[in-house]
Amino acid sequence: MKKKLFFIFNPLSGKALIKNKLLDIVDVFVKGGYEVQVHPTQEAGEATARTMEAARQADLIVCCGGDGTLDEVVNGLRQADRDIPLGYIPAGSTNDFASSLQISRDMVEAARQIMEGEVRRVDVGSFNDQTFVYVAAFGLFTEVSYETDQTMKNILGYVAYLLEGVKKIFDIKTYWMKVTSDTDLYEGEFIYGMVTNSRSVGGFKNLTGKNVEMDDGYFEVTLIHAPKSALELNEIISCLLTREDTTNLIESFKTTMLTVEADTEVSWTLDGEYGGSPKELVICNQRQALPIILAPSDGRQIPLLG
Repeated sequence: MKKKLFFIFNPLSGKALIKNKLLDIVDVFVKGGYEVQVHPTQEAGEATARTMEAARQADLIVCCGGDGTLDEVVNGLRQADRDIPLGYIPAGSTNDFASSLQISRDMVEAARQIMEGEVRRVDVGSFNDQTFVYVAAFGLFTEVSYETDQTMKNILGYVAYLLEGVKKIFDIKTYWMKVTSDTDLYEGEFIYGMVTNSRSVGGFKNLTGKNVEMDDGYFEVTLIHAPKSALELNEIISCLLTREDTTNLIESFKTTMLTVEADTEVSWTLDGEYGGSPKELVICNQRQALPIILAPSDGRQIPLLG
């Protein structure tokens, strides 16, 4: 009996280029020995439900889309509670997760990598009762990714985020929080925070720091304190641009989990999509919880470091 592959894709991701590659992708899967079921998503959230259903019988789940589509599929797999390998074909505007794992941006080549690759296990995160793949964030600019229209993302790419972000730069909100990590307590007014398992966020590489490993059970966390003057704001911007930790206004650390308590509801984004507005939450690293197929490297163990 042939193995079953469930292929789910977002037809609007990126520049909707998958419509020109779909037959070639499916042909790669069939030649790989799979019976293929194909499903194009029609609305937000659908990928989670359809993945949960498919997980009952599928031997392999493959998704094609941006980070939001990937997030939905991984949530579906986690909720189905089945340890099925995942293949990912990136087709979004930024594709941070794919970039971190060196997955090909060529859709047909990415499909071949899935057929010829090996299963590796990478970390994911739990956000209260939700799952995120590589980033949970709040504050400055984080609303941009899920407020920016998909068509605008397709046309402008990174510029779409920047244009929407500029509109908000003079309306910076602050959030009083108490953040507890494995070893420390951080308390005060913050304008931004991110909990990541990625070498790339928003298309910008190394923003999360150096020596990032995606299967070590640790998150990289960045918290930015609210500046009290234009001078402090310039200090923050300078440190972000140079990636040098020379200010007390930015907290950077590694942790396996953290709790967050805020004095008001705070909107979070999970992998670029709206993740809710909790006042209290617990974020935990689920070490090596996601089996994903990655291309082998010269027959050796697949590297996760760049």
